[in-house]
Amino acid sequence: MTGPTLKPWIEAIHAYVPGPSEAADGTPLVKLGSNENPYGCSKGASAALAAPRQPALYPDPDATALRAALGERHGIDPERIVCGTGSGELLHCAVQAFAGPGDEVLFSRYSFSLYPLLARKVGAEPVLAKDVDYGASVDALLGAVTPRTRVVLLDNPNNPVGSWLDAREIARLHAGLPGDALLVIDQAYAEYLAPGRDDGGLELAARHDNVLVARTFSKAYGLAGERVGWATGAAPLVDALNRLRGAFNVTASGQAAALAALGDREFVARSARDNAAARRGFEQAIAALGNRGLRAIPSSANFVLVLFEGELTAEAALGALEQGGYAVRHLPGQGLAHALRITVGTRARMEQVAAILAQAAACVRG
Repeated sequence: MTGPTLKPWIEAIHAYVPGPSEAADGTPLVKLGSNENPYGCSKGASAALAAPRQPALYPDPDATALRAALGERHGIDPERIVCGTGSGELLHCAVQAFAGPGDEVLFSRYSFSLYPLLARKVGAEPVLAKDVDYGASVDALLGAVTPRTRVVLLDNPNNPVGSWLDAREIARLHAGLPGDALLVIDQAYAEYLAPGRDDGGLELAARHDNVLVARTFSKAYGLAGERVGWATGAAPLVDALNRLRGAFNVTASGQAAALAALGDREFVARSARDNAAARRGFEQAIAALGNRGLRAIPSSANFVLVLFEGELTAEAALGALEQGGYAVRHLPGQGLAHALRITVGTRARMEQVAAILAQAAACVRG
């Protein structure tokens, strides 16, 4: 007997692999591979999660209070906001709504590893534009557009590189796209940008019919375990996502925690400041190892991509860090076998990681 036949584009998918949290022998490691907030979440969010609620009842299917708060914070009509199970669900819905077999989904070569899966899930072809020193290039993206391009995905800041395109470049990208192509700006790490830096995505989404911006509470807000994200765009785009998203997709606890987290601006600002300081120190430590072949790509997010271009390989560095008690992200499947993406933890932990890498490089050189 034969069972159901899997769609060929689904059969071609390799399941998303999350960052590790333990060694091969099961030993727990300090997790610096999933870009989580090392400071946890705000006290208000913790209190909201601890508050008693009725688990037998479904949550608000429209996340009404959360959308209202998001609208007030960002100056957006709540009717133009949709909440999801993390921003990942909304990115999936966006691709599913506008791309399918015979279409192309375009993104930069080194982008969020979920993007090719989103394309293949709907039978579309993922197209990778060339990078410039690992970062996204507007010229390369526009040069890769064809009549089959239906969705352009841009993570800004970029994951796993950490690079960032400013408002002028984002506007240029949008202006060069055909009107029937949807530009999705994935701002998962926007809260880590320095004060005053803005890629203009929310303004573009407010003024144009083919721009969608997605954000998440998983990173700077420290609510990765609650899976809460949101997106905004023109009314027809939000309507499309509402048609496709799961019913009751954001849990009652997730809505309550996100609402409380949104109200604690100081926690997010402090997380961003501490992240910037720890990241800066770590990047300086890696720069000091430049003569040993280590190079850090300048990052605007809460992680650093470290390239191993000398005698110390990424695999050897990965092993040294594991022995030292740390789990980081090795991404050979994304063409980055020579690199490690390292989440920025506390300053003390980043100093330890840098020291482990320095020792490993010194041992290789004998």
